[in-house]
Amino acid sequence: MRSLRDLVLDIKAFIRELLFSHDCVIVPGFGGFIGNFTPARLDNKTGLYYPPLKQISFNRNLNHNDGLLIGRISMATGLNYADSRRLVEEFSNDIMEKLSSGRQVVFDHIGTFVNNHENNVEFEPEAGINYHTGSFGLEPFHWNPPREYDVRKRVTGRFSRETIKQNSARRNLWRAAVLIPVLALLIAVPFRSELTRQGVETTSLNPLVTAEFENNRMAIEKEIKAEPAAEIYQADAALPEPAAESSAVDEAGTVPVSGIRYSVITGSFKSEDNALTHIKELKADGYEPEMQLAPNGFFRVKAMICSSKEQAVRTRDSISGKFPGAWVSTGR
Repeated sequence: MRSLRDLVLDIKAFIRELLFSHDCVIVPGFGGFIGNFTPARLDNKTGLYYPPLKQISFNRNLNHNDGLLIGRISMATGLNYADSRRLVEEFSNDIMEKLSSGRQVVFDHIGTFVNNHENNVEFEPEAGINYHTGSFGLEPFHWNPPREYDVRKRVTGRFSRETIKQNSARRNLWRAAVLIPVLALLIAVPFRSELTRQGVETTSLNPLVTAEFENNRMAIEKEIKAEPAAEIYQADAALPEPAAESSAVDEAGTVPVSGIRYSVITGSFKSEDNALTHIKELKADGYEPEMQLAPNGFFRVKAMICSSKEQAVRTRDSISGKFPGAWVSTGR
């Protein structure tokens, strides 16, 4: 049968063993040993590199039984759990009696315990002990970085000043070859207007206008020649003033048959379904649109018919926010 002293020494060994594989080892009735991890570090003052470190601290409040230490003792010694717990309790009571009497308790390769003047347990970990298994065999080492290392001296030693000037000139030429076309493009783009034709303004910005309008310019030009009385005006073109006697509008707001009518056209469609969809959209905005079949087979949608040029231009300007391609057409 082992003596109490031998069993106490064994318990300290069990604590050291568990500290390598666990971050917290609690001695029931006494306190808990906690492993604190510190990554590898460099001391700038001394130039020493230190490996990763697991230092041990002690917490007197962690004194409950978590079963780790007692279970390890029971497994290693073959004692049952109750006997192993009794040995740990006797071990804790023996340490507390020594500390209360003012004696110092040493745990080999762990640290030292003493009671301070306030009768509180103080723990001083043993220096140079590392419980981090990944740092096994690693020792601090000293390394001095090279001083007065000037990269410019090495560069000027390998390349002459003439070579550096030639390389700089080549880089500047290459940058100019890249930047000049880009700058020219940036200057030219703001001055480039929309694609326009004589007498016709495109409506490609209108999301409801299909690509057929752009692909059938020749047909639209033939339409213009076939309808000399219905000239189409661009946004800034001067519209002919109607005759004074024919520009009068009756009280109902209708345009006389003999007067010149100014139509605000918001789209020209090859598909009748698209034109009807556009008409529904205009009606939803409060307009009374009309659809007219052009000689080229396209369905032209008129958002509004005005009796004067000024009214037509104002209507076109107000509607151009939603239909950017709107234009004004005139005819009797």
